[in-house]
Amino acid sequence: MAEPATRVALLARPGNACDRLQAALREAGADIVLVADPNQIDAGGVRTAGAQAILIALEPSIEDALDRFDAVLGDPAITVIFDEAELAAKREGWDAARWVRHLAAKLNRHGDVLPPGTESEPAFDLQPAPLDLYQRPESDWAIGSFDGEAMSQAATELRDFAPDAVLDLDQLLREAIPAEPVQPEADDAVVTDRFRRDMDDISVRTSALELKLDTRGPAGEQPGAVVVLAGVGGPDAVRQFLAAIPPGFPRPILIRQRLDGGRHDRLVRQMQRATGMPVELAQAGEAMLPGCVYILPDGITTALCDGKTRFETTESPVPALAGLSAPDSAILMLSGGDPAMVDEVMSQSWNGALVAGQTPDECFDGTASAALIARGGESGAPKDLAKRLSTRWLSLKD
Repeated sequence: MAEPATRVALLARPGNACDRLQAALREAGADIVLVADPNQIDAGGVRTAGAQAILIALEPSIEDALDRFDAVLGDPAITVIFDEAELAAKREGWDAARWVRHLAAKLNRHGDVLPPGTESEPAFDLQPAPLDLYQRPESDWAIGSFDGEAMSQAATELRDFAPDAVLDLDQLLREAIPAEPVQPEADDAVVTDRFRRDMDDISVRTSALELKLDTRGPAGEQPGAVVVLAGVGGPDAVRQFLAAIPPGFPRPILIRQRLDGGRHDRLVRQMQRATGMPVELAQAGEAMLPGCVYILPDGITTALCDGKTRFETTESPVPALAGLSAPDSAILMLSGGDPAMVDEVMSQSWNGALVAGQTPDECFDGTASAALIARGGESGAPKDLAKRLSTRWLSLKD
């Protein structure tokens, strides 16, 4: 027997955005039990309608009215989804279809956001091939030449990712590559065993490189922070992330959310409803405090000044970890993050930062997250990333 449709209350002012959101809800299979202007109703009306989920079309004229809905917006039994009214009014075609898929996933609490026709695609077998298949014909099983190629590739990647690393790569390569090529063994089992030993040796050597990296950040011994990078579809992901951060989290959380029109002051109020941590708009000259969430407008960066990390204005592009200690920081790439920042973010992982991306299937725009994860970043849903950070820092508290 099919599950009953989710009962949804749509809070939106009359207009094009409201009409399009109603159409999207119907297409997503929702049971619309209430459509109301939030200026004309209160939390009691939502509860009377028996809503299991609330979809809110955000715009400046309803910001004050939303304070009356705190009782239902904070109810863990009710799914709360926010959308920008301006974006909803313009969304059409492929973007509209994608929004419907994500809306259905949120309402039904599943992760299936793929378009129709992709469900039956065969899964790829990602299991590694047996060791005896890793033969390069041109090497004639000369393991020494394979070692050299592997170490050269490792050296190239290390220079790309960590240009400031303190490494004696030439010495490392000389140690890894034997002076004389290894002659083929007659017994295949012996060859396979030697291959395994050589690969283990390479793994040990390359893992040891991390110990030689210069991880001294510009902030010296100052604590780091959690930097969240997001864009289209990001506000909802940021809310989910903040809602899952437990009380007493000991690091500042810096939100860099790309917004059309730069309405970051409104974002402060929206995010405050999702978390018990204080949420503030970062102001030049103020010191960054632990346990606070800061919304960083364009042109605001962080810098170490008089022994404290403070916010300051800048006209230059803002690095992800400006003024922050990388080994004590984390960078999260959520939906709509800027793909141009992936290289920079990954380079900070070599300096000791925890780097992770939102699972692409859960992103409205997962381009940057997918690229980050493909390069080695961790992945997870926003709430899972919050748990990962909580495990890291709350376990370090005195």
